[in-house]
Amino acid sequence: MAFAAVHLVAAKTGPFRRRAARFGIGLLSGLLLMEFGPPQAAVPATPPPTALEPLTPNSRRAYAEVLKLRLDAARAMLRPELAATPRSAAPLLIANCADFVELVVSQDDSRYNALTTSQEAQLDALDGVPASALRDYARAEMTLHLGLSQLLFKHMVLGGFHLRSGYHQMQDVVRHYPNFAPARKTLGVCEFSVGALPEGYHWLLRLLGLTPSVEAGLHNLGVAAGQPGDFQLESQLLQALIRESYYKQPAEAEHLTARLMAEQPDNLLFAYVRMSVAKRQHHADAALAAYRARPTGPGYLPVPYLHHMAADLLLYRGEYAASERENLAFLRESRGQQYRKDAAFKLYLTAWLGGQPATTMARYRALINQPGPADVEEDIYAQHYYDEARKLNPVLTRARLQSDGGYDREALATLRGFRPTPSTLWRDRIEAPYRRARAFQGLGQLDSAWFYFEATLSEAGPKAPYYYAPQAALQQGYLAQSVGNKPVARKYFLKALAYPWHEYKNSTDAKAKLALRVLK
Repeated sequence: MAFAAVHLVAAKTGPFRRRAARFGIGLLSGLLLMEFGPPQAAVPATPPPTALEPLTPNSRRAYAEVLKLRLDAARAMLRPELAATPRSAAPLLIANCADFVELVVSQDDSRYNALTTSQEAQLDALDGVPASALRDYARAEMTLHLGLSQLLFKHMVLGGFHLRSGYHQMQDVVRHYPNFAPARKTLGVCEFSVGALPEGYHWLLRLLGLTPSVEAGLHNLGVAAGQPGDFQLESQLLQALIRESYYKQPAEAEHLTARLMAEQPDNLLFAYVRMSVAKRQHHADAALAAYRARPTGPGYLPVPYLHHMAADLLLYRGEYAASERENLAFLRESRGQQYRKDAAFKLYLTAWLGGQPATTMARYRALINQPGPADVEEDIYAQHYYDEARKLNPVLTRARLQSDGGYDREALATLRGFRPTPSTLWRDRIEAPYRRARAFQGLGQLDSAWFYFEATLSEAGPKAPYYYAPQAALQQGYLAQSVGNKPVARKYFLKALAYPWHEYKNSTDAKAKLALRVLK
């Protein structure tokens, strides 16, 4: 339940994104919340699930409030039910979801002890309750919540223990209650996320007793998505996000998120997901419209990351003062550590491109190097920029931002101002054709895009330590795949993998490896 719902927020806002790979047993903190996997393979047929033990009417209403990120309202609804039936699985599960959502979204260290203690008490309350599908599912889900909460705050051994325990508990629930769809939803998320790990990590999975299987995971998600019930929508959203992010099939996610936001304009989670999908698809105007239409007020859990997303969208449009205000709001309101370096870098860009005084630019640039983790790729990029101390090219920077927002004609017009000289940096000579390629790709002029992708590879050679060439190869693989040319697609996906370190190697390699699985 909350495992999947928070996945929609956390997987793109950073709390669990890949950074745990260096922490051994804590590896799964990031991987259980990734949004990717290869297409569904043939899996033995599963009997259609039935909606066993639905939530109580009151718990169902509270669950709807949790999905809206109105946690105080949800807790108020649950309080009398928990007082009357303190060991009932349904209200305990929803209360646990509210605690987990608050901790993951806020990343507030001052709330960690209270909220994890509450999670443990909710788990303890289920002890002695007779076994049933809902009781066993709730216990497994709560255990996963506790493990992820602990991993988020760097309690790696405890978190890894609870995460592994919750995974196996959920497997047992599906084994004992094969027709209970909610368990298949959560197990599906676990299975396909773990299965999407690079093969080099499979030894660790075996050590932890986890069997990687993206096919089984996606099959279970599909079963849950097709079954009407309290938790069906989460499965449908997850499937749509998977297809949008890694199958290059955005139509379902765009349609679903637009519909959900229109049907529930008071749902902050749906507004976030709509904004996130539109932003990833380079529809900055649509994403900004979703941000401006989002519900606000004291009843909602604050989501400071929305300010950071809006700052990016405004930066794409060249609205530098407005972008600056949004990132300053993010830094002021956020209790977490992720994206702070990226926000500082974007503040520097607004000052630089907006013609602010050198002292302002220097102040924002210095913020990048403030103590704090560089775990997510955006923060890694920002820190690398600071450490490298290189001068950005204003033409290429503006073109990149315009293309990121889907303003591809404007990007091509901007790129006409790029005139390389013998002193032009090698990095800039590689980036220029890449920017043209992405703009033409956004406009659907794929022959021109392919030409400039090839020019990028030619200029970069096999060892350039920048992300432009590996990304160009990845996009060429997708283009070849889209027209059914598997040998050429394989060639370029392998080429994308062959490049040495660059700022986005983790995500580029993951996408290329998953694409290669699709081609088999």
